[in-house]
Amino acid sequence: MGKSRWSVSDAPDLSGRTAVVTGANSGVGLATAGHLAHLGARVVLACRNVEAAERARDAIVADAGSGGLGSRIGPDSQISPDIDIVQVDLSELDSVRHAADELVEHFPTIDILVNNAGVMRAEREVTKDGVEMDFATNFLGHFALTGLLLGPLRAARGARIVSVCSKLSTVGRLDPDDLAMTTGYSAAAAYSRSKLAQAIFAVALQRRLALLGDGAPSSVLAHPGATHSGVMRDQGVLSWLFSTPSLRWVRRTFIMDPAEGSLSSVRAATDPGLLGGQYIGPGGFLELSGAPVLVAPPEETDDLRLARALWEAAEKATGVGFDLPDYPVNPQS
Repeated sequence: MGKSRWSVSDAPDLSGRTAVVTGANSGVGLATAGHLAHLGARVVLACRNVEAAERARDAIVADAGSGGLGSRIGPDSQISPDIDIVQVDLSELDSVRHAADELVEHFPTIDILVNNAGVMRAEREVTKDGVEMDFATNFLGHFALTGLLLGPLRAARGARIVSVCSKLSTVGRLDPDDLAMTTGYSAAAAYSRSKLAQAIFAVALQRRLALLGDGAPSSVLAHPGATHSGVMRDQGVLSWLFSTPSLRWVRRTFIMDPAEGSLSSVRAATDPGLLGGQYIGPGGFLELSGAPVLVAPPEETDDLRLARALWEAAEKATGVGFDLPDYPVNPQS
């Protein structure tokens, strides 16, 4: 895994590789896309808001020109980041399918897929398909997108699929039979449930990918710790807490900016020593901040029967299947 205090300077050169990052127009997603672009990858910003994505692309290009984010594209270089945009609303399956079709058409190989986009609704909303909004966006949309992009991912030898989870996944509770979350709703419960589903899916996906043998894609997990992001910004209590003068030391000590928080995703996407199914997060106090290191995934990722139930519920809800071998589940386990 290399030295203990990993930084973006430890990442390999990504020239000639293609990376797709969802939710790349702001926060951790934008910083992740910026790092990957500055490492030489061709990056696709997969975003719901095209105008915001265009502003993000301009910011990445401008930052590369100044040598920012530890860019290997220096201010005197004639090379500019190669950045594309595809529109996708992960809560709408038709939009996911359209985006996947566009990506497959234009990119015969995809080396890195970072399933980063996330929402945390303050009130319960359901999609037109009757699924609670956090679950639909954070998990089901990424499940469908990954399945639909499996062709170009398998065509790129050693591709990496990164599921951006959350430390809150450890308190999530998951019932695959209640995707609408008709009982027990709260903003925190819905968000943590969706992130737990992402973690379970990422490990279950790796179990299937591992059966393909050498050169197959690998599925890994990452979480950004306590990082200023759209989710944190939208929570009024957190905004009050970190704007209170007497508590600003908490922000300085434990809350990272997106460029720092995104390093977990960047390491997960690029570290050649990382194994499928492993989880990267900040190495500091309570995994709130610090350099990215190996951390423990939620215990539920070991529950094969829960993973099977979630997978089957996701296939039914999305209509997307994965052309992958299945792993056995011991009924007595």
